[in-house]
Amino acid sequence: MEIKKELWGQAPDGKDIFLYTLKNASGAYVKLGSLGAAIVSIVVPDKDGKLDDVVLGYPNALDYLADGPCAGKVPGRYANRIAKGKFTLDGKEYTLPINNGPNHLHGGPNGFQNQVWDSRIEGDAVEFMYFSEDGEAGFPGNMKVVAHYEWSEENELKLILTAETDAPTVVNLTNHVYFNLDGEGGSVLDHKLELNASQYLPTDPTQIPLGEPADVAGTPMDFVEAKPIGQDIHADFEALKIGKGYDHCWLIDGAMPGQLATAAELWGAKSGRKVEVITTQPAVQVYTGNWLKGCPKGKAGHEFEDYDAVAIECQHTPDAPNQPGFPTTVLRPGEVFEEAIIWAFTA
Repeated sequence: MEIKKELWGQAPDGKDIFLYTLKNASGAYVKLGSLGAAIVSIVVPDKDGKLDDVVLGYPNALDYLADGPCAGKVPGRYANRIAKGKFTLDGKEYTLPINNGPNHLHGGPNGFQNQVWDSRIEGDAVEFMYFSEDGEAGFPGNMKVVAHYEWSEENELKLILTAETDAPTVVNLTNHVYFNLDGEGGSVLDHKLELNASQYLPTDPTQIPLGEPADVAGTPMDFVEAKPIGQDIHADFEALKIGKGYDHCWLIDGAMPGQLATAAELWGAKSGRKVEVITTQPAVQVYTGNWLKGCPKGKAGHEFEDYDAVAIECQHTPDAPNQPGFPTTVLRPGEVFEEAIIWAFTA
C-alpha cells in the first residue's frame, strides 16, 4: 500500500490541514482529509475498468468548513438529531446548540466535522484523532475520538471509530460520505438501493423519531428488494414530504453489537459499480441529497443539484438519549465506544 501525505490548506485558526492518498497495487485509491476526518475521494474502476471518483467532495480544503452537506466527514459528538437540543443523563439536563429547525444536529455548528483532527500514518492505515473537551457544544466529559481508516487491495475502505470519556456522556459517530457511483455530475435517482432493513423510524415533522418502528412492507420505504432510489421518492407519503425525499433511519435486520452485518447495497445505473456497506452499527440513515443545490462546486467543477448523491450513514438511532426504547448511546468512563463501517467496491 502506497500512502502519501501532503499539506492541503490551513484552517482559519492557523491549523494545517493535511491530505492523505492511499493507493493499492491496482491503482485504485482513496483521499482522506484531516478537516473532519473526511473521505475526500474514492477512485475505483467501473465495469470497463475505467477509474472514476465516486464520492461527493470539493477541490479545496476550506470548502469543507461548515458545508451544508457535511460531505464525507465524521460528525459528532452526536451524529443525527437530538430533540430540542436537550437530554437528561443521570438526572442532570444538558442543553446543546440548536441548528436544525428546533433540534440539535451533528454536534452543532462547531461539531467534529468542522474541526481539524490530529493525523498520522500508522502502518498501512491513516488515523485521525480529536479531543473534545468537557462542555464542548454542551456535552459532558472529555472525550478522545479516533477514526482509523484502511484501504485494501480488494478496494475495500474500512473505518473503525473509537471513543473514550472521563465522565458519563452520549456519543453517536458515523461517516457522512455521499456516493454517486457513476461519477460527479448527475442524479442518483436511477441508482438501485437495497437495504437489509424491514423496519424504519417514522418521525414528527421536524424529523425526530416518534419512538415505535414501522414495517416498510407496502410503503415507499421498502428497499428489502433492490429498486431505483427515484422509484417512489415523490410518492404521496407523509415521511417523504417531510424531508423532500429520503432522510430516514432504518433498523438493520438482525443487528448484534460488535457483529458485522450488511446494511445496504448500492448499484450505479451506468457504470456497473456496486458498493456494499457493512457495519457493526444497529441502524442506517439514508439521505438522498435532498438539499445539495447551492453547496460548493465539486472536484470536477460541477454545480450540484438535489439528488446528485446519496449518503448511507451507519449509526445509532437519532434522539436515542431521549428515547429509552432505543439502543443506548451512553458512554461511561472505562468503556470504549467502538464501531466499524466497511465500504466494499466491485464492478
